[in-house]
Amino acid sequence: MTRSLPWGWIGLAAFLLILPGPAGRLLLDFLGGLTLTLLLLPLLAGAAGLIGWQLIRRRLRTCPACGVSSLGTSQCPACGTVFADGLGTEGGSEVDPRSATITVDAIDVPQEGDLGSRRDPG
Repeated sequence: MTRSLPWGWIGLAAFLLILPGPAGRLLLDFLGGLTLTLLLLPLLAGAAGLIGWQLIRRRLRTCPACGVSSLGTSQCPACGTVFADGLGTEGGSEVDPRSATITVDAIDVPQEGDLGSRRDPG
């Protein structure tokens, strides 16, 4: 027993889409919003996961003795090594960036054309 197509509902939907009155605009806006939500939901979930991973990674500490990563502990759960007070991954103390000085030594790097002129005469 085959079921006939609902031509009345199809005709009503086509009429609302062809002649967009207030009901047709409402239907088009609803379908557009639903489509955008379905398309953007994976991107939003991926962005939320990336932000969450960055927040968790910032709180991870690596044990300098055994290399096990732990989250927010003052002692390594694997070997029992006590972490230093600094929040660095190697247990070192943090440096105040306002009082830090970086010394840079400049060296001359020979260019490709300069190689022939720097030969030893001997």
